[in-house]
Amino acid sequence: MSSQPSSTSGQEGQFKRTMKARHLVMLSLGGVIGTGLFFNTGYIISTTGALGTLLAYLIGALVVYLVMLSLGELSVAMPETGAFHLYAARYLSPATGYTVAWLYWLTWTVALGSSLTAAGFCMQYWFPTVPVWIWCLLFCVIIFGLNVITTKVFAEGEFWFSLIKVVTILAFIILGAGAMVGLVPMRDGTPAPFLSNLTAGGWFPHGGLPILMTMVAVNFAFSGTELIGIAAGETAQPEKVVPMAIRTTVARLVIFFIGSVLVLAALIPMDQAGIVKSPFVAVFEKIGIPYAADMFNFVILTAILSAANSGLYASGRMLWSLANERTLPGAFAKVNRRGIPMNALLVSMVGGLLALLSSVVAPDTVFVALSAISGFAVVAVWLSICASHYVFRRRWLAAGNAAAALPYRAPWYPVTPILGFVLCLLACVGLAFDPSQRIALYCGLPFVALCYVAYYVTQRRAKTLTAAVSGEHHAG
Repeated sequence: MSSQPSSTSGQEGQFKRTMKARHLVMLSLGGVIGTGLFFNTGYIISTTGALGTLLAYLIGALVVYLVMLSLGELSVAMPETGAFHLYAARYLSPATGYTVAWLYWLTWTVALGSSLTAAGFCMQYWFPTVPVWIWCLLFCVIIFGLNVITTKVFAEGEFWFSLIKVVTILAFIILGAGAMVGLVPMRDGTPAPFLSNLTAGGWFPHGGLPILMTMVAVNFAFSGTELIGIAAGETAQPEKVVPMAIRTTVARLVIFFIGSVLVLAALIPMDQAGIVKSPFVAVFEKIGIPYAADMFNFVILTAILSAANSGLYASGRMLWSLANERTLPGAFAKVNRRGIPMNALLVSMVGGLLALLSSVVAPDTVFVALSAISGFAVVAVWLSICASHYVFRRRWLAAGNAAAALPYRAPWYPVTPILGFVLCLLACVGLAFDPSQRIALYCGLPFVALCYVAYYVTQRRAKTLTAAVSGEHHAG
């Protein structure tokens, strides 16, 4: 099942190793700091309370760290574009690899829809009478345009998109912390809340179950970190760059996410949190700094478009990888002279159509449903990464190799993949207890079953055709 699609040459039909370390780190940050953090956090606060939200994000940070350690070992040993399903196919089963590829495609295609919906919410802050679908259509065109130029232009654009987000998140944490302790005045003149909102209504006003219920939403907020593994095949010197990118990305995410969530939980009461307006904008509406809410709304808009940009990149590469492994028609494996898989990108834009649907149905309801489906799919992919790492290391050692001989070795094996797997599994179980997110199981589980059936049907047909062609050749 191994393939080496990447090349340092400029030949037509091959990906090019044009990404540098800064591109890889910012691509991952760009994929993560987006819709989940800026909008889903409001939903999580309203469901679990302030301290519950902090605890949920701390658990989410642990999960993403464990998954990234497992992915780091795999992607450095086998740096390939669209790598997750290749690992699953090699170390779990070919059908599982096929299913994982489709799940990851679903993750980002659906996330593209939720991102564009969130971008529409941002624009309605300024233009409340313009329907969401008009903004979705406009942003669909922009995101597709950014992806079809060249990988280098895409990576460079993502670098600057992400840099804006990082600087703004840091400014938000600093200003929010100032408002918490009274150094930055509140617009309505109320005293600094400090940490009173964190314990309003008790430590966990609805008990511990909502924390389990929202774990997929938290994991959706962290999804995108694994883009480091997707882009490893288009990165120069992956054995050096990938481990560094994992370390710096996870460390920054913990600072950004936990810091931001602490500020949000302290400044927004549980009964005022929601998703139609970003809680970040709500905070700046409370702080007495002129036009701060407008400026932050603009930054959130660029952040969400950045996440959508990363999402289309990832889903297009996953379709390309499926076709490259001959489990999809060869048309999806074609790349143009600039190294862009055009057909795969066009099909992956279907997520934009899901965003257009949000103007017909209640946008907030559709948004939670899309986020839950995307979150379920990414957690299923994380499950496969942990399982693949566990089997990979066992086979490596069984073949007589020393663990020290690995170019990058994940620490604490086998605890790392096992604990990561168990926590991901618990997050999926939590969906069953939340009526607003349960649709993810209703859609996700049949989708998984359909992928396995499709794999066996297509593979049987392919073997039959191969046998028929072989028989004709021998008869001739």
